[in-house]
Amino acid sequence: MFVGRERELAILERCYEKPEFQMVVMYGRRRVGKTTLLSIFAKDKPTLFFTAQEQSDRDNLKDLARQVVECFGLPDGIAFESWDAAFGFLAERAAASPFLFVFDEFPYAAEANPSLPSKLQIAIDHKFKGTAMCLVLCGSNQGFMEGDVLGKKSPLHGRRTMQMKIEPFGYRDAARMLGNVSHDDAFRYYACIGGVPYYLAQVDPSLGFDENIRELFFSPDGFLFGEPPMLLRQELREPSLYNSILRAIAHGATRQSKIADTAGLERGHLTRYLRVLMDLGIVERIVPFGENAEKSKKGIYRLKDACYAFWYRFVAPVLADIEAGAGDLAFRFVTPETLGEYLGHGFEGVCLEWLLDEALADRLPITATTVGTWWGTDSKTRMQTDVDVLAASRTSKIAVIGECKYRNSFNETEAAESVLGKAHLLPGFSVEGYYLFSKSPVSAKTAKRFGNVRFITLSDLYEG
Repeated sequence: MFVGRERELAILERCYEKPEFQMVVMYGRRRVGKTTLLSIFAKDKPTLFFTAQEQSDRDNLKDLARQVVECFGLPDGIAFESWDAAFGFLAERAAASPFLFVFDEFPYAAEANPSLPSKLQIAIDHKFKGTAMCLVLCGSNQGFMEGDVLGKKSPLHGRRTMQMKIEPFGYRDAARMLGNVSHDDAFRYYACIGGVPYYLAQVDPSLGFDENIRELFFSPDGFLFGEPPMLLRQELREPSLYNSILRAIAHGATRQSKIADTAGLERGHLTRYLRVLMDLGIVERIVPFGENAEKSKKGIYRLKDACYAFWYRFVAPVLADIEAGAGDLAFRFVTPETLGEYLGHGFEGVCLEWLLDEALADRLPITATTVGTWWGTDSKTRMQTDVDVLAASRTSKIAVIGECKYRNSFNETEAAESVLGKAHLLPGFSVEGYYLFSKSPVSAKTAKRFGNVRFITLSDLYEG
């Protein structure tokens, strides 16, 4: 089922409609839906859709020739001795009648023939630019696409007319992928599986949440049981080392020193490995709001990808048990208490997404330009505290702040008073809105008593 991606499709359409040559560079992690997006975009257009494979240069050229025959309705027997010949042929066809040329998994072809980027650059400069062809270079190897296609040292640098990094779905589009599930189940799936469309498509609608998670993660045959380590093996040269880093972060090591100690690494080498994981979108580094992201020493690391976060938190510790056929027993490790704590962090992430959407739609009481979180020492109590979520304008020095409570029950009065008492934690900012996000509605009494707090439920997050 194809959902979402309206913005990406609109951007691609605008590029395609331009009367001169266009080169779109599209990239993103595996399984995120790049090829499906391009297939939807191409369905009503004259399109040469070629997907390179991990094979010899000669075989890729043979496959391209077969696609050319099929695309243009030509007789069999066409062959290309080189990429120069192939690009020359396509330029002639585009000059006669423009078409869309999707070159999917471009990094595979370039790996087989390292001179391919240079050959394509020459073809663009001397042949394609005289046509109205729309060329889309697509790849899952994000490092290659950013360095060897978009990078300053790449022969293709400066040739792209549009670049597009395809990200996993946000929580609302993820829910659309899941169909008719409750808001709570939609959130729990999102917190455990994430927003990768291919992963969400593995959810069996005939099963409940627990059954799906057990089948996907806690069975040796489950699709997501081997997915994170397999992708690490495909993307990285030292997967075992990265495994240790990810497991350390998943179990609470958030600062470089602690991560290095827990993973058994030299601290001086860790920065490079963390940078690779951040480039892959698996790990992120965050700093308290107001801090300089580059210079702050208060930055912490956390798993950005929900599937990796869940896998390394709950699956990795019982891997041997699952492989031995005791997956049902291992699943008991995922207790309501441990899962509840995990989901609480995920709930904060969804609330941040909601704040960003509200800011973009100009539905907040302020004009916000950024969202984030804050932690540090309370100047009044001299104790450590935090602001779960906030939206602010650094230029206008105004903000809204929020508290997040993903629990079946909590002290509503205490929570409302807590968020109201945190305005002073953002010195120099005027707090002009307070939010309390909760799994279920607060009582009418609490809502009436704290009229200056906006109460947002999990259902509001999905329906608003």
